[in-house]
Order: sequence, then structure tokens, then C-alpha cells
Amino acid sequence: MRQKELRIALVCYGGVSLAVYMHGVTKELWKLACASRAYHAREPQADDSQRVYRALLEHLETRHGLRLRVLADIVAGASAGGINGVFLAQAIHSGQSLEPLTGLWLDKADVDVLLDPSAKPGWRFAKFWAAPLIWFALKRPGNVVAESVAPETRSEVRAKLSRLIRSRWFDAPFGGIGFSRLIADALDAMARTTGAAPLLPAGHPLDLFVTATDFKGHAETITLHSPARVEEPEHRVSIGFRAPTPAAPGGALANPLELVFAARATASFPGAFPALQVAELDRLAEERGRPWPGREPFLRRLLPGRDAEADFAGLALIDGSVLVNAPFAEAMGVLRDRPAQREVDRRFVYIDPHPDRVGGLRRDDPRPPSWFSVIFGSLSSIPREQPIRDNLDVLAIQSREMARLRSIVEALRPEVEEAVERLFGHTLFLDHPTVRRLAAWRDKAHEAARRQAGFTWHGYVELKFAGIVEALAANVVQAVPALTQETAAGALMDHLRRQGMGRLASSEGLVTPAAVAFLRAHDLSFRIRRLRLLARRLSEDWEDDPTIPEDARHAARDAIYRAMSLYFDKDGISALGDDFAAHAARVAEDPGAVLDLIAARRQLVAADMVADAILAEAMAVMPKPLRRKVLLTYLGFPYFDAVTLPLMRGEGLTEFDPVKVDRISPEDCLSIRAGGAQATLRGVEFYNFGAFFSRAYRENDYLWGRLHGAERMIDLVASALPPANALDEGEVRQFKRAAFLAILDEEEPRLRADPGLVPAIRREVEARMA
Repeated sequence: MRQKELRIALVCYGGVSLAVYMHGVTKELWKLACASRAYHAREPQADDSQRVYRALLEHLETRHGLRLRVLADIVAGASAGGINGVFLAQAIHSGQSLEPLTGLWLDKADVDVLLDPSAKPGWRFAKFWAAPLIWFALKRPGNVVAESVAPETRSEVRAKLSRLIRSRWFDAPFGGIGFSRLIADALDAMARTTGAAPLLPAGHPLDLFVTATDFKGHAETITLHSPARVEEPEHRVSIGFRAPTPAAPGGALANPLELVFAARATASFPGAFPALQVAELDRLAEERGRPWPGREPFLRRLLPGRDAEADFAGLALIDGSVLVNAPFAEAMGVLRDRPAQREVDRRFVYIDPHPDRVGGLRRDDPRPPSWFSVIFGSLSSIPREQPIRDNLDVLAIQSREMARLRSIVEALRPEVEEAVERLFGHTLFLDHPTVRRLAAWRDKAHEAARRQAGFTWHGYVELKFAGIVEALAANVVQAVPALTQETAAGALMDHLRRQGMGRLASSEGLVTPAAVAFLRAHDLSFRIRRLRLLARRLSEDWEDDPTIPEDARHAARDAIYRAMSLYFDKDGISALGDDFAAHAARVAEDPGAVLDLIAARRQLVAADMVADAILAEAMAVMPKPLRRKVLLTYLGFPYFDAVTLPLMRGEGLTEFDPVKVDRISPEDCLSIRAGGAQATLRGVEFYNFGAFFSRAYRENDYLWGRLHGAERMIDLVASALPPANALDEGEVRQFKRAAFLAILDEEEPRLRADPGLVPAIRREVEARMA
């Protein structure tokens, strides 16, 4: 049985009240992850859309020979998308339910609830002098409500908008501490739910990023030729959390106050909510009697250059979408060297709820923008709607480089295999491999590759050496954020040069003994790259080889991933002990001690012996044709690496398949109703604020979010199959129909603001997908 992980890195855009739609989408991703975990654990399944996802996973396994796991292990978001990201990440990490967030959006995301009590008009004649302005804005022909709000809800919107306009002026109408309390209440409600287990394997890292904007900015140092250093203001803030997944359910991804901080900061819409200040979270902590022991380290990590209480007190964070509405870069930055137990299909999935607008207007609107549209668009809409083309271009370039790398490896393969066969002779591939033989063969092949590479080997070793030092320095900086990468890497490099590694190889390419010892102790990435290449060959390149039985190929691949997991366990600072930060802080004074500690804690040479035992045991039972292919690739890897590593500028192979990008948007979900956001969503009205003025609008958008989310989840799962073995359109259609009807059955008792909503959509489903 072929095993694969569909790994999802989710990016949630900002979208003002369209956050309700995005919650519906993220809820379906959560349900898919729940269904995957329960299916593989052979546990009972909830009777909703999870049941359909489970049936789809079972269908892929029994009919198509693919045992698929779905893991969402990277979440990034901005603004209201950041709130959804925070709650989704907490649900994945803890196994808790995402249902309480539904109540937050449906019940609380209303202007009457969000208005600060001190801002509400105390009597109906409050700001009586504003009445003519309100009448002019809301009643005149062609007014903004008449143009952008459906007739059946105009009276409700006018009433709530009137209260909003008559609230305090020249100050944010919505309450900051009230917003923080709502977020904390929802997290507390989640904590009271019980889940079977977290939705990622124990120990697998979960990364969460949300963006915010430092209104006052902080100074960042830039190195120039002249002057040597200058300071520039930086306003972008990335609030990141990383934690290994616990084995037991119920754990918090981070201190709940820090999660509230992140959600409140990223969604502080300019002009609507006051900027977040630390005092607000201190007040919340005092109100709820919650300690915040990591307060100062959290704030220092978040805000470079601020380390005093006065600096923290002056902080003012506003909406993350002001500068970064689509935080792809943060999610892309953590792809490197993530653990893998089986083949990985990596997807970047982004939710764009309204891709057909520009500056708050539709592109096909022939009218020139009004005064209000120009002001609102320049201050809010346009910055939030900047395209992600730059980020996607980077991903496309990386994918093209990966494809080019694979083509180079394939072109080199005959020559490398011939060199390895000449080195060992054909009898090698008939012998029984042992741990000792495997280690000796590997060393012999490595030396032969060095000799044949000639003077280019020296450059290859220098590149490896520099990359290892940078990786070690990154571990130090991760443990001690006050240090810079430049400082840590400089201290390590200076120490190594003093230890005789100023020149790593002779003119003939002969590596010095000191360099050999350093590489054996610290070259973790080389070991991972070697096994990843072998895993890819087993997963894809030899898939259709008639000389290799399918079960033998799968057993070999499982052994490779078991060996690879040994090295992944050594990666990152978690493997270096709880006291590593204290040692790492002294890298400038005693860098040798830091290197020795890392080598002692990782024990890579010992891990090599265990990995060799796993591989030797697997090779002993392989058919001879497969054993020959495995050994040729494994022993020939130094030849491949010496060519490809310089081409990849030292990056080497990460997740070895190209990253695929998938969008979730009303424009992409046409199974039930065509027309995109304008035909399905009500929150797009009133410049994307519409859902804050009507519960019926929120219910509508939430429901369509779930339906569109289900449609795209089924598309994602189905696309994990190889093209030659794809599901036919009829199969996909039936799974989507079943998911839609399950969602409608589940939500009908809850969504009562518009009694005709669910029945009308059910009729559309039955008519279009019969």
C-alpha cells in the first residue's frame, strides 16, 4: 500500500466581515484533518461532513491503493484571517473543537456587540445635530446603503449604522478590551471541549504566524558600504508560535494570553478598533486571574530592540493587513527540513474570499470611484488587496529549480551508476549488506567521488562547511533571540578557523582530518539529503519498474523513512536539551564549548550506526534488482551532491517535491452556484463590512464557507492521486454532493435568521448534482 501525507500550509487573507466565510472554510479543513486522524486510528467518526471525508479516504485506499493522511502543520493569517488561523492552530495542536469559534462569529461579530459601551449613544437624541448627516448618508437616492446592501436588510443596516455614526467621534467606536474578552471567552470555550487526540503526530512541529503592524515602528539596523550602519524604521511584525505536537489532547499551543494578544493585534482594523497596547492584555490577565510568566520573553521576541518596560508600554499594534495581507513568506520560511515518515505532497492553500474586487469596487464597474471609495480604498482596501504574485513567483522559482535539480540528477544517473559499479564490481550487489559493510562501502564511494571531482571538491566542501556553520548559528539564535545570526556565525567561524580549518582541503581536494571530524559530527543536512533522494526514487522513479514487486518497494520506502526520522529527531533545538539556551548565550565567549555540546547531544555518528542497521536489515530481504538500485543511489549520492549542492546555492534538497499552490475562493467553487462572491456572499456588501450589520448575512456567509470549503477539500484529497489513477468526475461529484447535504443537515437547526436559506441551497444541490 502506497502511503502519502498531504501536508497543508494554510494562508488566510484579511477580509473584514468576510472572516465569517473564512471560518466556514477553515472549519472544513479542521473536519478533514479530524476525519483523517480518526480513520487511521480506527476510531468512531462524527456523523457530519467528516463521515464523507472518511469515506473518501477509505475509497482511495481500497480502490486506488493510496493510504493518505491529511496534516495541516503550517498556519499563517492576517487580520480577521489571523483570528481564524489562531483558533485553527490551537484546535490542531490540542485536539479541541473549533465549534466555539462559530458562536463567536455568528453571535458576537455584530456592530451592536462590538461597540464599546462608552461609545454607544445613550439616548435617541444623542448627537442630534448629526441627524441630517445620517439622513443624507442613509436615505438619499443612490446612497451607499441603497447601492451596496440588499433590500431586505437595509432597515437593519440603517439602524445599526445610525448607532455607529452617532457613537463617539475621533476615537475608535469598537472596544479593545471587549474584543480581547470575546477572543479569550472563545478560547476558554474551546478548552472545555474534549477531543480524542491532537491532529498531528506526536512531536511533529506546528507553526502559526499572524501579522501585525507596529504603528510607531522600531529601528532596524542595515549594513551598507558607507556609512557602515544605518537605522531604518520597521513597521512589520510577525507574531510566530512553534510547538511540537503533544501526545495527549488538551494542551495549549502557547499561553492563552499570548494567543489572545496575537488574534487581537492582527485584527485591529484601523479606525474601528483601538491599537493594541500591552496594558490591555495586562488588564485582561488581572481580570481573569491568569498568570503570564513568559510576558517579558514573549514581548522581547516579538519586538526586536525593545527590552524595557517603557518600550513595552509605548507599543501600539494595528491590523496586520495594513502591510502584509497574505503572509506567505513566513509559511515558506519553515518548510526546510520538516520531519517525514513517508512520502509528502506539500500544498500551499490560501483563502481569498473576494478576488474580483479592486479598492472595494468590482473591476467591471464603469463608474469612476467616488470620494469615499478613493479615501477608503487608498487607506484600507488597496493595501489589503495587493497580489501575492511575488510570493507565488518565489514558490514557482523554487519548484522550477527543484525540477531542474531532479533532471540533473537523472542525467547524471547512468554515469554515476557506472562509476559505482566499476568501483565495487557486480558482486557487491549480490552480497548480504551488514552495518560494517555498508559503512565501509559508503566511505569508499565518498573517497572515489572526491578523487574524480578534482579541484571542484574543495569548493563543494567549503560550501557545505559554510552551510553547516550557518545552520548551527541559527540554532543558537533560535535559543537566544537577543543574538544575531551574524554574531553567532562569526563566533563559530572564527573558532573553527583557529582550530585549523582555514583551509578545508588540499589542492588535490583531499579534505583535512579536522574538517572530516567536523563534518562527521555536524553535517546533518547531508545525511537527510541522501535519504530523501533515495525516498523519492522509491516513491516515484521506480514506481512502474516491472522487475520490482510493489510490496518490496513499499517496504524499502518505509525503512528509508524510519532511518530518516532518526536524523529529523536530531534537528532543531528541542534535541539539544532544556539548558541549551544557557550554553548558547556564551557562544561569543566560548564557541568551542557550544559546538562540543551540540555534537554530544546530537550523537550523529551513533545515529549513523542505527540508520545503517535499519538499511542493512531492509536490504537483506530486498529482491536483487531493487537492492542494486538502492545501493547504486545510496552509494552514488556524493557524486550527485557535489554537482547539485552548488547549483542550489547550498540549500540542497528540502521537501523533495515541488510545492503546489491551491486557492480557495468563491470563484473556484461552482458546483452549487456560479457567479462567485457576488452571487453567494452577503458580507461583500457595504465595502466588505456587510456581515457585521446582520446575523442573516453572517449565517449565509458561514454556510457558504463550509460548502466551498468542503468542495475544495475533496478536490485537494482527490488530487493527491497520480494523474494516471485519478478519480473520475462522477466519483468526485458524488462525494461533493454527500458532503454538501451533510453540512446542510447539520446546520439547518442552527441557522434560523433566514428560514429559507438552507432549504433553498438544498434544492440547488439536488437539482444540479442529482
